[in-house]
Formats: sequence, C-alpha cells, structure tokens
Amino acid sequence: MSVFLTRWNELADVKEELASRDWFYGTSGNLSIKVSDEPLTFFVSASGKDKRKRTSEDFLLVDHKAEAVENTHLKPSAETLLHLRVYENSNAGCSLHVHTVDNNVISELYADQKEITFTGQEIIKAFGVWEEDATIGIPIIKNHADIPTLANEFSKYVHRDAGAVLIRNHGITVWGKNAFEAKKYLEAWEFLFSYHLKLLSVRNQFNTSAKLQVN
Repeated sequence: MSVFLTRWNELADVKEELASRDWFYGTSGNLSIKVSDEPLTFFVSASGKDKRKRTSEDFLLVDHKAEAVENTHLKPSAETLLHLRVYENSNAGCSLHVHTVDNNVISELYADQKEITFTGQEIIKAFGVWEEDATIGIPIIKNHADIPTLANEFSKYVHRDAGAVLIRNHGITVWGKNAFEAKKYLEAWEFLFSYHLKLLSVRNQFNTSAKLQVN
C-alpha cells in the first residue's frame, strides 16, 4: 500500500471516529496528516464537506504554500494555514481541529485569562505527564477573522511536536507525532473541558440549594 493511501486511510479513520461523537457540527472542523517532509505535503480536509460521510473527496493533497498539488475542483479548508504552521514549526505528523460546545464554552469563560489549567486529573497522563497532582494548561487566543493573522498568532504556540491551542469560540487545534497521538490528546482535552463544565454546574446547583435551605 502506498504512503498516500496509508495516510489517507489513517485520516479517514480518525474523521469517522470523531464524526461518530458529533464533533463536526455543520461542516465545521478540519483535519490534516503529513505525507512527506521534502517537499512538504499533507492531506487536509476539503472545504464544505459533510464529515459524517466517507468519500473519495474528503481530503486533498497540499504543499508548503497550502495550495493543491494537483488540479482539482476541491478547495482546502479555510484553516489550512494553521495546519501548515504546525508542520513548519514542528515534527508533528497530524493536526486536528474541532468545534465542540464544551471547548467553545471553555474558551469563552477563560478568554480574559488567555489560558486554562487543570490539576490533579488522572487523564493528564494521556499527555505523558505522570507526576502526582500534575498541572497542564492550554492557551486561548483571539479568533481573528483574517486567517493569515490567526495563523500567525497561533504559530506562536507551536514549539513542540505535540500541543494544543484553543481559539476563542472557534474550537481547538491539537497536533501530535501521528494520527493516533493527535486523537488521544484531543480526547483528553475534551474530557477535561467536559469534566470542568459539569463540575462547575454541580457546584453551582449545590451552592444554590444550600442557600435556599439556610433561608
């Protein structure tokens, strides 16, 4: 099997799994996987596609300019530049971007702090952090309407071969050395977001109930 078909199938499998979780509302979200380093080429989501379906036009191959390698009627995802910055600034092999309700709410709640941190959660081990009561954080950046501006702001946080950035009300971008690692990190971040929001909700209900009992 050629490297092109292997990478295509890896990315299609990830898309299918994430779609089964309803993480691609509308046609939102985009994915990419590196195919070659010299020259740099990677598969990226085609714009405007229903990601719940698996077709031969889900992805297209683009180059170091984020332009299609071959003549095609398909258009690269609007956020292809973000994926390009990942491959330019790291040795990552896969980058995933999804808009979920939880990650959008988290990004809005903590936008002024420009980050959110989590401590003492077992799931943090998914990031390779094994210390007791470990802490991990994720930056939150402004959702610039101009994609090149957004990509430049985003690239300031791409220093390692694995990482993640929240864009305010515009989802999360996660990258890793391969598709499995990127998906694992994405799942771990989404777990943390969901847990945090549920904990806030339960605490609010508990505090409200306690006040009513006192009164």
